[in-house]
Amino acid sequence: MSSKGSGKQPSLARAVVVARHGKIWLVPTILSALVALCLTLLYMGGILNPNGNLRHLPIALVNSDQGPPLPGQQQTLGTQVSRSVAAATPPGAVQWRRLSEGQMQDQLASGKIYGALVIPSDFTTSVAALTTSQATARPALTVLTNPGLGSLGSSLASQITQRAAHQASLTIGKQLAAHASEQGANTTTQSLLGDPVTVTTKVGHPIGGHSGLGLSGFYFTLLLVLTGFVGGNIINNGVDAGLGYTDNEIGPWHTRRPTVPISRTQTLLLKMLMTAGISVLTTSLIMVAAIGILGMDASHLPLLWLFSYCASLAVGLGVQAINAAFGGIGQVVSMFVFIALALPSSGATIPLHAVPGFYRFLALFEPMRQLSDGVRAILYFDARADAGLTRGWVMIAIGSALALLFGFAMTLYYDRRGLHRLTARPAPPASTGTPESS
Repeated sequence: MSSKGSGKQPSLARAVVVARHGKIWLVPTILSALVALCLTLLYMGGILNPNGNLRHLPIALVNSDQGPPLPGQQQTLGTQVSRSVAAATPPGAVQWRRLSEGQMQDQLASGKIYGALVIPSDFTTSVAALTTSQATARPALTVLTNPGLGSLGSSLASQITQRAAHQASLTIGKQLAAHASEQGANTTTQSLLGDPVTVTTKVGHPIGGHSGLGLSGFYFTLLLVLTGFVGGNIINNGVDAGLGYTDNEIGPWHTRRPTVPISRTQTLLLKMLMTAGISVLTTSLIMVAAIGILGMDASHLPLLWLFSYCASLAVGLGVQAINAAFGGIGQVVSMFVFIALALPSSGATIPLHAVPGFYRFLALFEPMRQLSDGVRAILYFDARADAGLTRGWVMIAIGSALALLFGFAMTLYYDRRGLHRLTARPAPPASTGTPESS
């Protein structure tokens, strides 16, 4: 007698028996290994040697020294310091921008430079006074930081600038000490003149105290990307379960809804419409929690909400398009596109000037960089268009358009080829009252 006819349940497989079959291990093992290897190479490869990877970090060099030159010299000490500062840094590591004070302030306020070295107008005069009785204070060079570009980037610029300024002080000190020695100055005076310049560090473009030392822009952007990514996948799975194309399991409870006959294209349209609607709620909650509850410093709130909504929506649309095109592995593909490749190439924690060239290439199109530039422009740089806000808007528009074109092109192709999704589950046989049908 068959097991069905006798009312017995079929025997259940045991895990240890199934685990002996190599095929069940093959795909999960390969995919897990590749993900672990690629994530490690991507994340660790971008952070291990920022000083060694430094390329053309933009720092302003402002020489306001009005002289006159010291006796026997043709140039002011400010000009000499400018030349020695540039020579004191490794070739190609720093892009010293010779700017006026007004230009420097403008570029600090638009996030175009990571810091500045300012030589005051009376620098030569104050240095010359050290060898006379008229000296009232040590000459000073000022290092300005730009924390809105991130604490690490600002710190790198500050360290480089301070080292260069100190080297310039020693160079000037050698000249003063030699001149003092010729004039018969004592050893103590010569020692004091050996390093005559004070280097002071100040914030060039202040940001709020509740800005995470310039990291709130990055983490706020990360929230937008994560809610777009995770929310998109939740919507994708929820719609598939609601339409009866996948099972819905919560703990031990399992349900399978009747399959709704619907094309791939209409399914994608439904998921994208839901993404657009739900993103209104998630964006609002992010701002309420970050600004209203936690007190994050933020201005231009309507603009910040609109940009945040469009940014999160663009990510969500991209997730839906990728899932529609790649099916079961779509979540892994979108994870690499929006998370794995995007984080190390965002330039929000480690400046793009301090990462290998591969990440600078990714930054040309990866969404995290474009979105973080726009968010930082709103939060730290008075929503200036040239601080990255224009680029952010342009890339959101391009990303959204590509998601729509790619997603619907793939689903229309599948539909026209007759590559339909799961067919409807057959109806259970009508009961006849026999043991076989019971």
